[in-house]
Amino acid sequence: MKKHILLIAVHLLTAVLLLAMACNNPAKNKNLQGQWHSKDGKTQLKVTAKQFTIDNNAEIPEDYFVKGDTIFTSFQNNQPYTKFVIQKLDDNQLTLIDPDAEVMEFVRN
Repeated sequence: MKKHILLIAVHLLTAVLLLAMACNNPAKNKNLQGQWHSKDGKTQLKVTAKQFTIDNNAEIPEDYFVKGDTIFTSFQNNQPYTKFVIQKLDDNQLTLIDPDAEVMEFVRN
């Protein structure tokens, strides 16, 4: 009987942890959405509820999702995903580390 209770408790705890990890932080996603421009003015970044667009010369919207402090983007759900690490995010500033490990600093338009 004690083994069954222990197994149920372990499964319940695992389910709670998986559910907590699966739920993204909606406040962070809302804070991320908007129009941004790089501090040097060369790059525009537009983040909507469903698309992530970096405009260096060609504007290509990509689907994205946020897991932890990482933004995963893909063009029409193709894999592998492009990963951008959020180093800093507040109401007016966004610092990303791109896949080439370059730091990109943005301010909100």
